[in-house]
Amino acid sequence: MSQPEIRIPEEIAPQVFALASRYYADFRQDFTESELVKAGSEVDIPPEFIQKAIQDIQAQASQKLEQQKRIQHQRQLLIKIGAGILSVILLWSIWIYNSFAKASVQVEAAWAQVENQLQRRADLLPNLVNVTQAYADHEQSLANTLIQAHQSYLEAATIDEKAAAMGEVDRAIEQFYDYATAHSELQSNQLFTNLQYEIAGTENRLTVERMRYNQAVQHYNQTIQSFPNSLLATALHLQNKPFFKTADSTSPQTPEK
Repeated sequence: MSQPEIRIPEEIAPQVFALASRYYADFRQDFTESELVKAGSEVDIPPEFIQKAIQDIQAQASQKLEQQKRIQHQRQLLIKIGAGILSVILLWSIWIYNSFAKASVQVEAAWAQVENQLQRRADLLPNLVNVTQAYADHEQSLANTLIQAHQSYLEAATIDEKAAAMGEVDRAIEQFYDYATAHSELQSNQLFTNLQYEIAGTENRLTVERMRYNQAVQHYNQTIQSFPNSLLATALHLQNKPFFKTADSTSPQTPEK
């Protein structure tokens, strides 16, 4: 036997219809225009209003989609612009860094030439000591001055220390020339004459190389100080390089023969 049909109380029938309608709407998820018009007629809504409502909702959906596309396009454009700016900054940083490195190498190369001439000049002091000891046995203080000046240069490490040491070298050579001026027999010595030419030649080359070094330092300092290079130089903790100035700017004069 079939089971008896369940009877639904009349008072809950409206609730059943409402819930069933919702379930049906969730199941269908879409309706045709005729279905909506039919449903609207059941609640006394004219068809033209149903059609207008459909058009308005479709237009709103289309506008929303277009707006989303514009936002996405603008976002992509901003990303491209940002990537372009970052690329330009990166390329600029590489180019500026290379200019820093090039200027620094030029300074180091110029300083190497200065050091070569400083070393040549300091190396002449032992020869002056030999001449002093050969022709002026009683002038031990002059020999000691020359020896001390040479030692000071050998112990100098920094640019400032070498500049101070070269001041001592200049004063020692000047004292030697003062002594040679007072002793004509020393001026007639061939060894002294050769040393005289070597000292003068070295002094001239040193003047040229010192000028080139200071020009390279000036170029380097201007490169890292100019804007916007200074921004990258500050980030890299780059500092100005020192100029080379002797402690005593007056060079020893060659004695008159």
